[in-house]
This record gives sequence, C-alpha cells and structure tokens, in this order.
Amino acid sequence: MEALKPTPANTCPLTPLGFIDRAATVYGDYPSVVYNDTVYTWTQTYHRCLRLASSLASMGIRRGDVVSVVAPNVPAMYEMHFGVPMSGAILNNINIRLNAHTVSVLLRHCEAKLVFVDCQSRSLVEEALSLFQKDQRFPLLVFIDDDSVEEGKSLPPSSPTYEGLIEMGDPDFKWVRPESEWEPMILNYTSGTTAAPKGVVHCHRGIFVMSLDSVIDWALPKQPVYLWTLPMFHANGWSFPWGVAAVGGTNICLRRFDAKTVYAAIEKHSVTHMCGAPVVLNMLANAADSDRRPLPGTVQILTAGAPPPAAVLFRTESLGFSVSHGYGLTETAGLCTSCAWKPKWDRLPGNERARLKARQGVRTLGAAEVDVLDAVTGEPVKRDGETVGEIVIRGGSVMLGYLKDPEATAQSIRADGWFYTGDVGVMHADGYVEIKDRSKDVIISGGENISSVEVESMLYAHPAVNEAAVVARPDEFWGETPCAFVSLKEEYKKTAPSEAELIGFCKERMPKYMVPKRVVFQAELPKTSTGKIQKFVLRDMAKALGGSYTVASRM
Repeated sequence: MEALKPTPANTCPLTPLGFIDRAATVYGDYPSVVYNDTVYTWTQTYHRCLRLASSLASMGIRRGDVVSVVAPNVPAMYEMHFGVPMSGAILNNINIRLNAHTVSVLLRHCEAKLVFVDCQSRSLVEEALSLFQKDQRFPLLVFIDDDSVEEGKSLPPSSPTYEGLIEMGDPDFKWVRPESEWEPMILNYTSGTTAAPKGVVHCHRGIFVMSLDSVIDWALPKQPVYLWTLPMFHANGWSFPWGVAAVGGTNICLRRFDAKTVYAAIEKHSVTHMCGAPVVLNMLANAADSDRRPLPGTVQILTAGAPPPAAVLFRTESLGFSVSHGYGLTETAGLCTSCAWKPKWDRLPGNERARLKARQGVRTLGAAEVDVLDAVTGEPVKRDGETVGEIVIRGGSVMLGYLKDPEATAQSIRADGWFYTGDVGVMHADGYVEIKDRSKDVIISGGENISSVEVESMLYAHPAVNEAAVVARPDEFWGETPCAFVSLKEEYKKTAPSEAELIGFCKERMPKYMVPKRVVFQAELPKTSTGKIQKFVLRDMAKALGGSYTVASRM
C-alpha cells in the first residue's frame, strides 16, 4: 500500500467548470437558458462560454486577474459563471442594488481589470468610476447589451459589448484549467457597504464541492426547470449556476420580477425548482388572486437567509409549493446545513411542522461538521435547544479567506480547525441547529445582510443626531427591517428633524434596502454602566412597536 502514490491520473484538480462540457455532450440539444423569447441549448451555451473565455484571453486577461460583473439574472450573467473562470480569471459579482460609492470601493479593493456592466447599471458604474483617484488604474468597461430594455438601445457606439466579445471569440478555445484545485475562482463581498470590505475568496475545489452538495441535498433531478428568483450576485446564487449545469437543467432568467411575473413564468415554462429568501415566499403567498396562476405541479422552493415565518410557510405550501429550508453564508459558497425532513413529521399539526421546518437543520454531506460552541469554554453547548453558543463549521466549501484582510481571516478561521460564523444559535436534542440571534447586529432584510453599524454611521453624519443605534424590527414581508433609535443634540431639540427627514437623509446616501423604515426619538438611549448602548433593550422596544407589513419593489 505504501508504494501507491498520487499520480496525474488521480489528482486532476476539481473544478465545476467541467460540468458544462458534459452538459453539452449529454444534453446538447436541450434548452439551457431561456430569457424572454431567447432560447439557448446546452451546446450553444457551452460554445458561448468558450467564446467569452477566448475573447477575455485575447484582451490580456490572465490567470488570477479579477473580472467584475454588475448585472441582474440575464443570460450573460449565467454564462460568465463559466466563461470568466474558463479564461483563468476570478469572477467577482457585485450587487446591483448598491450605491456608486460602495461599488467604487469594491472595484478599487479587488483591483478589477475589467467590468461587465448591464445596460441598466451603466450610470451606477460610471458614477462609481468617477470617484476613482486620477492615479488609480481604471478597469475596462464592457456593456451587456439587451434590446428588451430601453437602456440597451442607447449604448455608446464605440464601447465594447458583451455580444461583441461573443462574436469575436473562438468556439473551440482550449479553456484555462486550474493548475491546482486550490486556485482562487470566485470573489464575493459579504457586505459591499464599508470602506474596508470583506472579500470572500473561494477556490475551484470549494465551488465544486458546494455545487454537487447542493444538487444531492436538494435531490435536484436530471433536467429540472429552474427559475432564477435568487440573484446570482448573492453568493453566486448559492452555487446553482454550476449545479443546474451538472444535471442539464433549464435556467429561466428574469431581469426583474414580481408575484405576477413569477406565477406567469412558472405556468409558461412548467417550472419545477426555484430558490429565494423568505421574502419571495411571502410575495407568492400574499399575491393578489388576479396575479396567481395555477401551478403545473408541485414546485420545489429552497429558502434561506432568515427563518421563514410559520404562517408564510403554511400559506406557501397550501398553494402547491414544497418548501425546503437551509442555512449558509457567503463564506461557505451556499447552504451547508438543511432542515432534513423526516416523514414522521408529516403527521404533526401545520404550525408544529412549520416550527420544525424553520430550524436551520443538520450538516449537508459536503460539510464535515457543524456545531455550536460555548463562547467561554470553546466546548459544544448542551443539546437542549436553549443553551446558546456560536455556530461553527468545517468542510470542503469553507472559503480560503478574506482578500487583503489576514486579521479578519484569522478571526474567522481559527487554529482549532473551525470557521466561526458569528451567528448565535442552539443545538436541539435531535441534533438540529437553530439560529437564535446574530452577532455584530446584522439585520437580514429580504435576504440582504445589513450592518447596523453602517446605518448608525450614516445617522451620525446628520448634524442633529447625538446618539444612534439601529436594530432589527420584525416585518411580515421582508423578515426584518432596520429600526433606528436616536437622541438629538441639545441645540437641535427646538428645531428637531422629523422622522421623515432623517429617513430621507439616509435614503439620499445609502442603498434603499439599508434605509431605516422607522426612526424613534429618545431623550437618551439605554446604556450599561460602562456606557455601551443596550441593544437588547432597543430590540424589545422595536418589537413592541409591532411588526410591520411592507410591500415594496426591491427585486
């Protein structure tokens, strides 16, 4: 046995990029991507990805360069999950909902060599580049043309376009395989809203593991019809761009959507699977009767981001959807736990079933271990569903680390072999994990992570604000929304700004989803003996305000 060693035949670097090669061979004539009236087959998509990789290489993009993308769920966005890394480059998807300042910070931080810009995000990216210093290198812009929207018809005539790159590329290009499965492939930002962003770097091996793990855990069958209601700029759509290719599925792309659009797409394309934050479930469950269409069959929905409320789960499943729930982070490239369902639970009352399904669950096959550790002793907490600790993970899809941030990397990936999530939870007697709170006061609103510290910083920028603290307030539609508590400076108390004025102040300077939905004025904020604001008191006060029901377009 000792004489048997690794050889080139058994050490080929793992990468999900090979999935599309196989899909073109096995499912070549079947539809791969559908967008409005455009339909591509797997053979066509494969060759388009090769053409893209070829053009990038001819433009000087090399192994390890960062290529950023600012785009919604359109065919180009899907293709770039293969085409960009096939050129050897690292794919960096940027949230289209961010403001220009944030986009500028991210592009400078990752040193993007090239940025693909959707036609509707042109002004956003151009404003972001205008914030660059004169001595900073500007990335090349390539616009994603789209005749289905007005902005796509008025692009600068001399500007390079995505379809132009596809046309000039070589469909027989020999794509750049990773020399090591540990080579970086993906760069995502956990919170694209700070001056010191945390860029999560994933390697080919990690994405390979997560892609197949997701397919197995969700029992994704061959050739599903998958509706893209989860943004691909959210952790690469939980790695399903590669997972759907692995099983030869059909990707139904939507630029924007509401309940009516989703129901129409499900009916038209006989959709079988979709993913989304609980806000998507709520949107479907509370759609007007005129917007609903009969489902062609049971539609599987995978949700994560926040525990889906029991009432929403019940209403969604009563319409013919089958909901699965999991938990993951940008740092794990997708869902590393799932609330694995037991047949005996089907006999329980609806509310009890929903309570069990709302738990984050057990590790998936690709996660080696998931536990909840005591913050003081570092030992596993009691399995009683009450004793809280920090959720920790180890497994093949955990990130390599944070770009240019060794301190944050060391704080999260520690010498004891665990990745510390920063999420506080409990372990139930049956081995299922449940999140109870989130450290660092992160607010999860409609699947978006909002740092309360950043919202507070914006409020502090208002000249009248003396103190500010932001906590999560329950919202029936978004799950949570930011609720701000402020005290005013003495000199402004007679001419105090209104709640609407402070909300408007934030709205002009921040992404819409981060803006507080309520501002509560206090003479003084509650504090500990050491002067720290007691946020647990404010959370109780926010809850006492009553949950809100907000219907707004943020898709």
